[in-house]
Amino acid sequence: MKTMKKICVGVGIFLTATLSLYAQGASDALRLSEPGILSNAKTLGMGNAYTALSNDFSGAAFNPAGIGLVNDVLFSGGLNYKSLDNKATFFNNLSDYSSSETSLNQFGFVFPLPTAQGSAVLAFGYNRTKDFNKALKFDGFNDGYNSMIQSLLGYNDISYNLYLTDGTGENTPIAGGLNQSGNELQSGDLNAWSFTGAVEVQRNLFIGANFNILSGNFKNAREYYEDDTQNYYGSDVLTDPGNANTADFQTFYLNDIIDQDLSGWNFSLGFLYKTEADVNIGATIKFPKHYKVKENYYVNAYSDFGTGYRYTLDPSINDNYEYNITTPYEFSLGAAYVNDIVTVSGDVTFIDYTQMEFTGGLTSSIISQNNKDIKDIFRSVTNYNAGVGVEIPETGITLRGGFMLYTSPYKDDPSDFDKKYVTAGIGVATNQNFSVNVAYAYGWWKNIGDNYGFNESRTYQDLKSNNLVFSIIYNF
Repeated sequence: MKTMKKICVGVGIFLTATLSLYAQGASDALRLSEPGILSNAKTLGMGNAYTALSNDFSGAAFNPAGIGLVNDVLFSGGLNYKSLDNKATFFNNLSDYSSSETSLNQFGFVFPLPTAQGSAVLAFGYNRTKDFNKALKFDGFNDGYNSMIQSLLGYNDISYNLYLTDGTGENTPIAGGLNQSGNELQSGDLNAWSFTGAVEVQRNLFIGANFNILSGNFKNAREYYEDDTQNYYGSDVLTDPGNANTADFQTFYLNDIIDQDLSGWNFSLGFLYKTEADVNIGATIKFPKHYKVKENYYVNAYSDFGTGYRYTLDPSINDNYEYNITTPYEFSLGAAYVNDIVTVSGDVTFIDYTQMEFTGGLTSSIISQNNKDIKDIFRSVTNYNAGVGVEIPETGITLRGGFMLYTSPYKDDPSDFDKKYVTAGIGVATNQNFSVNVAYAYGWWKNIGDNYGFNESRTYQDLKSNNLVFSIIYNF
């Protein structure tokens, strides 16, 4: 019987990797499409409301036309510290898990070019545009008639190879009533090497463009357990009727890892107009990002029985995939009032997440199903950013504050699932050429996650994030 199970498991590897667990789904497209909040401290302190400003290297990320306002050669660089706390409720049991990291956030140069009139400015450098760090932990007793073991039936795959089913691979005596627990860690980031140019085409009207070479990585590592803590499946229950060693089921364990290498490109166009009334008007069109995803997908699992036997997935699943994802357009409009003491700025951004698309690399049926899922579960949203900065006269100190609202892209999500951030910052100009800036952003939102199926083994997550950004700006 052991030999027959090994022969059949090869069929199940492909089906499990593409249907039963995480790989290559609509969530991959969303991960690459949702904007992050990373920027330099000057920008973040004002809630990233920068479409009508962008008068430093951050213009490459917000509005490339804004770098046309720069008059001197400029260097910008910074570091970011982030922590994220996730309080997850699972079958009325609360678990708390957190993650943190410190990373290089930005460095770049801006170069004004000599002109007879107006301005022409170039910039190049690096922006870390988004991070994927997240942590989740859960532990609770599911008294329903469902389990991960059951969700994997029918494919002659993991449950079958671990002797948790009969000889057909389609039936198991395990019918729920298990303690379910586990943890999930996500890590990685998205980065952009930006090449930006802006010109003043007529007095106070600037047009800019930038081209980004995109790179990044994403890793999701999950450990999941189902334990018979109530002894529902004792010595009189054989998970495989033909194998006496499968009496007294104890534990099912699954470890799956997705490791993605990301590369791509995109470009954007921006416009900025300075009125005579100290008001700037800005607009940006960010064209779709085109990503190539190289993915390694790994699964290992085992089952333990009171007879002392452990069956391990052999061979473990270790597959590689390559596929392409295109993100939606982003349209931003902003206005800012700027004088010698006060700056007030606001942005609105429109994103239609139904335009996300898988464009190649997978089978036509998987691509078609993923793109249908995208149309079915996502929606278009409007995001909002607002900020204010106040310079204290004769001190070189500027105080900043802001707010960000990123609407959930899922259809019918309540407002609790929108990502909300409040920001604060301070800038100190030690002289006319050098300034140090620090910003803090506190974010909160809710989320849900299903270990399998729909609302059968669900975590209700309450997330809090903290970002602390330190950056410098030097004018040569």
